[in-house]
Amino acid sequence: MKAEFRNLRIKQLERALAPFWAARAIPRPQKGWLRAMREVSGVTLQVLGKRLGGIAPSSVYHLEQSEADSTISLGHLRDAAEALGCQLVYALVPKTATVRELVELGPRSTAEQNVRAVEHSMALENQAVGGVDQKVEEETRRILKRR
Repeated sequence: MKAEFRNLRIKQLERALAPFWAARAIPRPQKGWLRAMREVSGVTLQVLGKRLGGIAPSSVYHLEQSEADSTISLGHLRDAAEALGCQLVYALVPKTATVRELVELGPRSTAEQNVRAVEHSMALENQAVGGVDQKVEEETRRILKRR
């Protein structure tokens, strides 16, 4: 992807993900969102099973358990959310501060390895020039431009 389009896409993703940044800090209920929403809305396992096409209460229980264990499929989670009158909101939010930082992680790691290897070799020959951080930044930009 050309750099100008990549930069535009990064800006678009950062705008789209803005509402989700705060959600990263919200812990999932211990027994999962499905059970929490079902219980707070007063829906029984039997009723939810009927809403899900007539599945057994034990199957609904296993569905809730799989969500709590992080083994549920997105499709099943979406169906259960709909049956509870909810909407599944799905996003991948970078652990770093921005999408741009996420994009730069790989190239920055590669650049740091390259620069530090050269700096180490130069130091062994008593020719180290320093300024490693600046060189890492330059190498990162060079790698990103090649993409």
